[in-house]
Amino acid sequence: MTTNAPIPASQNRAPFGSDPEIRRPVAVWLFACAGMIVTMAIIGAITRLTESGLSIMEWAPIKGALPPMSESEWQRLFALYQQTDEFKVDNAGMGLAEFKNIFWWEWIHRLWGRTIGLVYLLPLAWFWLRGLLPAWSKPWLVLGLVLGGLQGGVGWFMVHSGFGERTDVSQYRLALHLFLALVLHVYVFALGLRFAYSSARLDHSPSPTLRSAALALYALLAFTIISGAFVAGLNAGKLYNEFPLMGSGLLPVEYGEQTPWWRNWFDNGAAAQFNHRLLATLVATLTLALAIWGYVSSSGGLRALFLTLGLIVLVQYGLGLAALLYAVPVALGALHQAGALALLTVYSALVYWLLRPSR
Repeated sequence: MTTNAPIPASQNRAPFGSDPEIRRPVAVWLFACAGMIVTMAIIGAITRLTESGLSIMEWAPIKGALPPMSESEWQRLFALYQQTDEFKVDNAGMGLAEFKNIFWWEWIHRLWGRTIGLVYLLPLAWFWLRGLLPAWSKPWLVLGLVLGGLQGGVGWFMVHSGFGERTDVSQYRLALHLFLALVLHVYVFALGLRFAYSSARLDHSPSPTLRSAALALYALLAFTIISGAFVAGLNAGKLYNEFPLMGSGLLPVEYGEQTPWWRNWFDNGAAAQFNHRLLATLVATLTLALAIWGYVSSSGGLRALFLTLGLIVLVQYGLGLAALLYAVPVALGALHQAGALALLTVYSALVYWLLRPSR
C-alpha cells in the first residue's frame, strides 16, 4: 500500500475530505475511541470472570457515575444484591468486604462505558461546530453515537436477565452484548481508517480469490468470538480442562443431550466448549494459511499486515489453550479476550486494504 503515488483527478475525491490536516486529528480521535472499546471488552471479560456483573442492581446513568460515598449506601447496595439468586445460591456466605470486590469491577465497567460516550460525543461536537467534518461523514459519525447508546441499553438488558430465577445473566444476551461491542469497535475503527487513508491506494491489485478468502475468514472469526460468549455464559470453560480430548474422546459425552438438537449449541456447556474449540482450530489453521499465502503474494504494507495476522493468530490460539488447560483464570481469560480483539482488528485493517482500489 502507498500514500504518495499520484492519483488521477477523477479518483481524488476522498469520501471524508482530502485535507490531511483535517483528516489526521479526526482519525486519531476515532482510533482512540476504538481502542477504548477494546479496553471496555477486556474489562467486561474480567467482570464476567470475577462474577461481578450482577453486583449493581440499579440502572442510574447519571447518579451511578459516582461510587458509594457512605457506609449506609454500601449496605443498601449490598442488600439489593442479597435479593438475587446468585447471592442466595452461590454467595450466601459473602460479607460486605467481598461484595465490594465484585462491585468495583462492575462499577469500573459501567464508568468506562460512560467515559467512551463522552470521549466520542465531545470531540464529535467540537469537530462539527468548527466545520471540520465533511458533510458526507456526519450521518456515519452520528450512527456511531447511536450504536454506542444502543450498546449501553443492551448491557442493562443483559444484566437484568440475571435478576430473575437464575444465578447468571442469559448467555444469549451476553452474546448479543459482545456482538454489538464487536460491531461498534469495527465500525469506529473502519471510520478511522477512512479518515486516515482516504486517498491511499494499493501498489498492486490483490487476487480476487485472496480477497474472498480473507472476507470469509473475517466472518468466521467473528462467529467464533461470539461462540466464546456462550462458553463464558454457560461457565463451560471449566468443564473439560484438557486438550485435544474431552473426557474419553474428541466429542464430549454430553453433546446432543438437549432437545431440540440445535439447543446444544447454545444451552449445553460441553457442546458450547467443543464448538468453540473446533471453530478456533479451524480459524487458526485457515488464518495461518491465509497469512502465508498473502505474505508470499503481496508486498509493502499489505505484506506486513499478513505477517502480523499470522503472528497474532498463533499467540491467540496459544492463549486459548492456556486458558483452557488452567481452567480459565482471570488473567488468562482477559488476555484471551484481548487477543481475540487484536486479531479482529488486524483482520479489519486487512479487509479494508484488500477492498481498496489499486493505483
